Amino acid sequence: MPKSINKVLIIGAGPAGVSAALHLRQSNNISPVLYEIRPEPTTLGGAIGIPSNGSRLLGRLGLYEELLTRASSGSDLVIHSVKGHVLGKMDQTGWSKEKTGFGYLRIKRADLLDVLLKAAQNAGIPIHYGKRLVGINETDEGVTATFSDGTSDTANLLLGCDGIHSAVRKTYVDPEITPEYSGISNVFSIVPTFQLPPAAMSLDGLNATLVTDGLFAITPCTRSGDSIYWFFSREVTMPGSGYTRDGWEEHGKKEVDEFKATMDGFLKDLKGEWGDLLRRVVYQTQVVKFYPIFRLPLGGRWSRGRCLLIGDAAHAMQPHASQGVSMALEDIFLLSRLLQKPDYSLDDVFSVYDQRRRPRVNEMHKTAERNGTVRRSTSGWRLAVNEIVASGALWIYEACNLDKLGLGQKGLAYDVAEENLDL
Repeated sequence: MPKSINKVLIIGAGPAGVSAALHLRQSNNISPVLYEIRPEPTTLGGAIGIPSNGSRLLGRLGLYEELLTRASSGSDLVIHSVKGHVLGKMDQTGWSKEKTGFGYLRIKRADLLDVLLKAAQNAGIPIHYGKRLVGINETDEGVTATFSDGTSDTANLLLGCDGIHSAVRKTYVDPEITPEYSGISNVFSIVPTFQLPPAAMSLDGLNATLVTDGLFAITPCTRSGDSIYWFFSREVTMPGSGYTRDGWEEHGKKEVDEFKATMDGFLKDLKGEWGDLLRRVVYQTQVVKFYPIFRLPLGGRWSRGRCLLIGDAAHAMQPHASQGVSMALEDIFLLSRLLQKPDYSLDDVFSVYDQRRRPRVNEMHKTAERNGTVRRSTSGWRLAVNEIVASGALWIYEACNLDKLGLGQKGLAYDVAEENLDL
């Protein structure tokens, strides 16, 4: 490990920041201190998908088994037609689970963060809330973060784990890089299944339907199946002045009723019991979250001096490959390995880190963007053609046992522990 790296400041106490603190404490004997802009742990967000590459690293953190008691582990992607029948299905992580021993997790973001925070508390890791970063200054010996309340702290290393709107990036590392709107927005919510027809309790994996205006999907997000996470993803013109960094929630009866009327229009062509179930899910929704999907352009700077950006702060991508948490975990584990190299300076660490992570991040970034294209508006006849193509492709996939070839899953079996760390 580079000499005198014994304390790290971590800006952001979401999944990336808390995971970084836990792993650097466990594997590098570095003392982490977390600083979070919000006044308390956030409950923002719906459910998070974590495929094999991420769930394996959660296993190495010692948290996978506990997360499994809270998460849904169904890994099938089931495509339903507008007329209500199943076009086909495929296992999204069957091959990668066979290779890694870890499958797919779909978990409420609040549950994931709760498990991480409890582990941090048990490890005695300090977390300070209500801390808005306003300045970063470096010397030869350390880096100092200053906060809006006038307090400051100094360490040997600073990690920006503060998401796509990172203050560390904007304040110090790369102020020129700004998030760009993808053109796609999500509305989503979590609904208790006791309010829904019995068919909702038997759902497994991600169940998706393409409509002319986008993609509607529902999936269990708890081990017991007592909650369903749903989202509708579609093209939306750049949000206006009402946009905030976290989107917004609608709680009021009037707003939610108006939303339901709008969704009725999007789902009007859905037939059969499947269409009835989706409309019932929307009808039972009490709180709606709207989230415009932003991303960071490829090629930005990730480090400066003693500061390094981690996860979405460095390379936020669209969520359509379920890689947000997994990419952050890979970042953290690679950094940890590099910090264990006794002959590397911090400049060496960041240089090798950048060289090894860029190709991997770029690959997943492009996959997520490509997967997002099915959310775009289309005509009725084009949708019918797309359903025929999807049905045929899924039939061939199953009939020819193409899952045995690992198509689309080889990236999920990636192991950051196998990366070459040589300069």
